[in-house]
Amino acid sequence: MLDLTDLKPVVRPRDLLSRAAPALVGLAWMLTGCGPSAAPPAAPPGGMPLAEVGVVTVAPGDIGLFTELPGRLEASRVAQVRARAAGILQKRLFVEGSDVKAGQVLFEIDSGPYQAAHASALASLARAEANLMQASAQAERYKPLVAVQAVSQQEFVNAQAAQKQAEADVATGKAAVQTARINLAYASVTAPIAGRIGRALVTEGALVGQGEATPLAVIQQINPLYVNFTQSASEVIALRRALESGRFKRAGNNAASVRVLLDDGSEYPLAGKLLFSDLTVDATTGQIMLRAELPNPKGALLPGLYVRVRLEQAQASNAITLPQQAVTRSPQGDSVLVVGPDGKVKPRPVKVGSQQGGQWVIVDGLKAGEQVMVDGFQKLRGDVPVKPVPWVAPGSKPLAPASAASAASAAAGPASAPASAASGASR
Repeated sequence: MLDLTDLKPVVRPRDLLSRAAPALVGLAWMLTGCGPSAAPPAAPPGGMPLAEVGVVTVAPGDIGLFTELPGRLEASRVAQVRARAAGILQKRLFVEGSDVKAGQVLFEIDSGPYQAAHASALASLARAEANLMQASAQAERYKPLVAVQAVSQQEFVNAQAAQKQAEADVATGKAAVQTARINLAYASVTAPIAGRIGRALVTEGALVGQGEATPLAVIQQINPLYVNFTQSASEVIALRRALESGRFKRAGNNAASVRVLLDDGSEYPLAGKLLFSDLTVDATTGQIMLRAELPNPKGALLPGLYVRVRLEQAQASNAITLPQQAVTRSPQGDSVLVVGPDGKVKPRPVKVGSQQGGQWVIVDGLKAGEQVMVDGFQKLRGDVPVKPVPWVAPGSKPLAPASAASAASAAAGPASAPASAASGASR
């Protein structure tokens, strides 16, 4: 008798295929949505989350190349007020440290002797003019008489000579009067230029101008001011070569822009302009002297002050700025770490131009849109992928949670789409 319990169900291949079809379809859909081009960064071993690193996205543009150099302020015009007339100083007619105008009377010297000399010169001139009048009249009277031989030729010649001598005496008298007038004017000491006058170097009652011109005061014109500074000759030559090759372009058509940094680190609000650079190189220092003109309408800056000069001599086209910590500098060359689409970090050699505002100017080696690692170097573990997030500079305002999430997804790029697709497939 047949025992029904010993019978086993017969499984047909067609039944197996019908049962496995849904699973195969789901697996095929997952494989189709996760192609090689959109594969997310592989998770590190052990199921640990990806390490987050701060990155900046490369954005080329025209960048002004600034150079900071030590400089010193100097008055644009300096005049020493001196006593050109000898005598006793009687009055000081200005306030020390004030602004004076050109031609303003500053000191009064005793003018009595010069007034007397001027009067004497006028009297001598009057006597010479009287003699000229008499000599001219006699020469005119002898002229018709010599024609009829009423007087001798010698007497007529003597009359003409007396007239010429009288004319010379008049010219001498006029020169003496002019000299006396000049000396009398020197008794009133005036400002040769407009500017700010310092302290008086002498006081009333002092004997000045005896033997040599005595210094009385100093006037300095401080609007505008000059800024004198030096730059290495090698830097100037390298800059000129870059301009000639077209790698850099000039900062301005008329003159390069100049900014002044004060001792406290603040920037002077008004910009100056470069006037000239010296034609020779200092043999002892290898430096070239440069001079800039700086407006100083309120007199806030004073001559002799040491400053830092920020000079924009050229502009780099399609240049990139990166934080200093993103660039590794070594004798073998400069390099950065670039986060690829697969999340892996690879070194990239770059060419550094100069330093601008705490950042390095990269002139070659990077392309627009690439992500350069700035923070999180200690999180790197070999060839393990990382998660790039926008880098926030220390001290700056962090992004809001919503905007930070959107910025992170934008920085992740195409890698975020496969991840969401994979999660949807798993659901």
